[in-house]
Amino acid sequence: MHICDMLIGYARVSTDDQDLRLQRAALKEAGCRRTFEEKVSGAKRDRPELARMLEQIRDEDVIVVTRLDRLARSTRNLLDIAERLKEAGAGLRSLAEPWADTTSPAGRMVLTVFAGIAEFERELIHQRTSSGRIAAKERGVRFGRPPKLTADQIALGERLVGEGTSVREAAKLLKCHHATLYRAISETTRG
Repeated sequence: MHICDMLIGYARVSTDDQDLRLQRAALKEAGCRRTFEEKVSGAKRDRPELARMLEQIRDEDVIVVTRLDRLARSTRNLLDIAERLKEAGAGLRSLAEPWADTTSPAGRMVLTVFAGIAEFERELIHQRTSSGRIAAKERGVRFGRPPKLTADQIALGERLVGEGTSVREAAKLLKCHHATLYRAISETTRG
């Protein structure tokens, strides 16, 4: 750590009945000059103190947390935060997880491995989802919103239009938008 490095703490508790005192004391003992604190569930997206801290970090600052779960909701969230810190030239250190210290080459390597695993997991999920969608479509499962018009309504609309009724008038009778009826008629004549 350089003389100009600034240790900045981040402490969070999930509920009002939990206390920040233990985290505050540990961060102070670790040498944090400033600590951002909040009482909010980690599952909530809106964490104003975390956002404020991330906006204020500077090159060579080091964010210190007592445990990684105080900072991030998930591995993906942790990697995103670590990436933001890296872009700002700042580091990350966890007191309970010494392997998660991006100010050391070993810590950076561990987070890089985590990032690779997270990317691999995302790709597997994407492949499984795609395979599942294809299999479901082959079984006749329809995705998206249900059709506004039934096959009988489309047939009636086609007959009305064929007999000289305008698409707008036929759509009014079928209680749908004229573009919906026009699209349905076009699809049946193409299909």
